[in-house]
Amino acid sequence: MINHIVGKVTEINPAYVVVETAGGVGYYINISLATFSDIKDKESVSLLTHFIVKEDSQVLYGFSTEEERELFKLLLTVNGIGPNTSRLILSSMSVGEVIGAISAEDTKAIQSVKGIGAKTAQRVVIELKDKARKASWSEQAKINVAYNNNKYEALSALVALGFPKAGAESVLDKIIKAEGMQLSVEELIKKALKLL
Repeated sequence: MINHIVGKVTEINPAYVVVETAGGVGYYINISLATFSDIKDKESVSLLTHFIVKEDSQVLYGFSTEEERELFKLLLTVNGIGPNTSRLILSSMSVGEVIGAISAEDTKAIQSVKGIGAKTAQRVVIELKDKARKASWSEQAKINVAYNNNKYEALSALVALGFPKAGAESVLDKIIKAEGMQLSVEELIKKALKLL
């Protein structure tokens, strides 16, 4: 098992990076957009890795954070999600957004990822809800989870009150952008009602 790779970036694009190690070996590593954003301006990198060996291929996946690697591995445990789909999810949503959607049972957010249907989104929520709670996420990921849960609860309440979902979500995003992630569900709803 290759745990991590440290070396010089010789080639990079949003889907992969080639990292040359001290021994002169260049490793082709598949990455998500999140990892690409973290390392795109660096000359040398240290990437956590996950190595997948199949009958016909050996593929290396790289991550800039432990949370991203942990979520990648969790997603692989869901029936119907392979490494490429897992990477696509992590390219479309942040770790906090994925965990928040799972915790809030928001299958629509997961379905927003290209290629994820309703049944797969439901499996992600059902199979990972307990595992996602037990995982040791960083403080930032926990803040994102709390923020996503509060946002989704506030959004559900506003939709139940008869406001259109798209408009309510846009207002909530503006409030969160202006005031930060620490607002409670009640505060979010009260502030949104003034703006809707």
